[in-house]
Amino acid sequence: MADHPQFNNRSSRREFLRNSGIGLGALGLATLPDMADPARANGESLNPLSAKAPHFAALAKRVIHIFFNGGASHVDSFDPKPELTRRDGQELPSPNPITERRTGRAMGSPFRFQPYGESGIEVSEIFSHVGREIDDVCVIRSMYSDLPNHEPSLMLMNTGVANVVRPSFGSWLTYGLGSENENLPGFIAMSPGGHPVKGPQNWQSAFLPSVYQGTYIDTKDPKVEKLIKNIRNNSIDLELQRKQLDLVQRINQVHLDRRGSDDQLESRIQSFEQAYRMQMAATEAFDLQREPEYIHRMYGDTPQARQILIARRLAERGVRFIQLWHGAWQPWDNHNNIEKEHRKLAGECSQAIGALIADLRQRGMLDSTLVVIGGEFGRTPTVELSRGGNDATLGRDHNHYGFSLCVAGGGIKGGHVHGATDEFGFRAVENRVHVHDLHATLLHLLGFDHERLTYRYAGRDFRLTDVKGRIIEEVIA
Repeated sequence: MADHPQFNNRSSRREFLRNSGIGLGALGLATLPDMADPARANGESLNPLSAKAPHFAALAKRVIHIFFNGGASHVDSFDPKPELTRRDGQELPSPNPITERRTGRAMGSPFRFQPYGESGIEVSEIFSHVGREIDDVCVIRSMYSDLPNHEPSLMLMNTGVANVVRPSFGSWLTYGLGSENENLPGFIAMSPGGHPVKGPQNWQSAFLPSVYQGTYIDTKDPKVEKLIKNIRNNSIDLELQRKQLDLVQRINQVHLDRRGSDDQLESRIQSFEQAYRMQMAATEAFDLQREPEYIHRMYGDTPQARQILIARRLAERGVRFIQLWHGAWQPWDNHNNIEKEHRKLAGECSQAIGALIADLRQRGMLDSTLVVIGGEFGRTPTVELSRGGNDATLGRDHNHYGFSLCVAGGGIKGGHVHGATDEFGFRAVENRVHVHDLHATLLHLLGFDHERLTYRYAGRDFRLTDVKGRIIEEVIA
């Protein structure tokens, strides 16, 4: 890949557009191209988000990442532990590993597991809709991370590094592949009600050009005007907007003609036109009223379900990386009453996740779309103790030693379980998969050698997998 020096000249563009009354809003403004790409000098596309070829041919072309921020419990979702259930309320034979907070006796899952599909993979009752599609899903039960805290674990899962500023997975992918739709951002992050922990750092571009950063959408309100602020101009209609933009472009062209060749001015002219096209494309892409009633019934009517349906619409329209957060802060961080909280949270998304997998398959899109489902870590099989004493909270603490993550589509081996945690679910012990290994494998499925997808910055070639990562061949179809 060509080196792209960091460049950010969007503030002047924002001010100009705001003053000219074009009113395209946050979506277009966040994604106006930064045109300091040396590819410009080689006669390539003016748009850095133009589609690019990967290192080698691959099935997967895009990613939908459904993020259970806060850390869902693997022993209550995709990793059944009969021995843990048998020992419910007892001391475990080995000391509990050190996690963020003190934990006590074994706590068996309050949920019933049962086998699904031809593969017979066991899934918790709270994810029964996902269970019905399990023959298209690879369940990795041997994930592990580095630390038991949200902030570094989120950064590791999203950027490949726990404690310094690095580009996110979505930024790396749009840098490597561009976008199949130049009228929409290549990378969109959605969350109903506000940011997760660490906020925009989860979808940052860091030292990559800022055009590759994620565009954030709050999906709490389903109306298009609420989803994307200022997407429609209430002062002037589209015809007048078009005339206004044409006038601005003619003035810019006169200025360009007087100055002669000027790459930055040419890209500025293009950015205005692209922003107008984004306004039109985004209005259509986010409008769920265009979906038939049976699709709405299929996905459900929670904020999480609506944004999952939006994700399918964006994937259809060529958006490269779509990340769906469950909600603001860390909703899956259930240190108390995990039975009540996990049942509620799964009820908000399980139906839609199952619907998404089935819908993509029916539309012939599942083979080219990687659907990644999981959080930044798992939870302890032991009960968390209250901070003031030995009273059990009926919740579980963070567990980075072993947890589960699901992947469907895009060349993954469906109906397959990879790896295992110990008999209680504390540690990954069989075919262990670090987050770097996950990233290397996903990039491989998208057509990239993770050691070659690099960017030179401060005298070093950086990559998503840092200096580690191996491809997990067993999960590839």
